Amino acid sequence: MVYLHSNYRHMSDNYNIDLAKNIKSVLTEIGEDPQREGLIKTPERVAKSMSFLTNGYKENPSEILTSAMFAESYSQMVLVKDIELYSLCEHHMLPFFGKAHVAYIPNGKIIGLSKIPRIIDHYSKRLQVQERLTNQIANTIQDILQPKGVAVVMEGKHFCMLMRGVQKQNSVATTSAMLGSFKEKDTTRNEFLNLVQTNNV
Repeated sequence: MVYLHSNYRHMSDNYNIDLAKNIKSVLTEIGEDPQREGLIKTPERVAKSMSFLTNGYKENPSEILTSAMFAESYSQMVLVKDIELYSLCEHHMLPFFGKAHVAYIPNGKIIGLSKIPRIIDHYSKRLQVQERLTNQIANTIQDILQPKGVAVVMEGKHFCMLMRGVQKQNSVATTSAMLGSFKEKDTTRNEFLNLVQTNNV
């Protein structure tokens, strides 16, 4: 039998017992009865959900990219767009979701295309703000792959704006990070932005 930590049950259950106890206390504080039928397992379910939604703290982003890095002479733009993402806003712990478009210009090395969504998932599964998330994706690819440039554009709908506060149901936040050639050259940046807006195959 394998145990993660004294506060964790066996891996097949995979939730923090202390967190579940705290969720039970939250239910009581908001005026609910944690012993009623529909809520008995809610603390456990929430604890399991949080473990999944925040497992980005446990991975190494360098290992994600270097596990599929190859020498290649290709020197034009590589773009993966419309990558679905979701995360939790660190201010209210409410979800935000949307899509990211990521491009880089190789400098003697390329990475497996699936590693770009993997990096997005890695940083998304943390408590986040969209601005930081955008920068983390771009900086990680730049630091590890050392391409000639990296570009990231992200569009997100935030439940902290949809369900509370200003309650603007159709608002979308857009953030960008441009590094290297994408920051220095208008033509490269414009090519990226035009490709992002092009309809998919």
